[in-house]
Amino acid sequence: MAKVFQLAKFRRKGGKPVTFNRQELRQLLDVYSRRVASGEWKDYAIDHSGGGAVFSIFRHTFDTPVFSVAKRPNGRYCDYLVMSGREEIKQGQSIGEVLSVFDRPLHLISRHG
Repeated sequence: MAKVFQLAKFRRKGGKPVTFNRQELRQLLDVYSRRVASGEWKDYAIDHSGGGAVFSIFRHTFDTPVFSVAKRPNGRYCDYLVMSGREEIKQGQSIGEVLSVFDRPLHLISRHG
């Protein structure tokens, strides 16, 4: 027997959902395509859950994200955040500001000695 879900329970209360707009997606995909062309990145995913939007970048399709770019609501505006795992790399009020971390070559540094 099919299970019936009430969609109203899953909708975000109070306001429009947070998503990436066309300009933000263009900027994200521009950075992503440059790194794919250089062979660094292989796959990406976009998630719109938890009250925000996340663009996750993968080195391998079945791996955990190497980097994530998040757009989170902050009152009438949104904040942007670049993370590597659980570590915050850059936070800002515009997507261009946080994507600037990808303008220079990034290297993961192991904290394990």
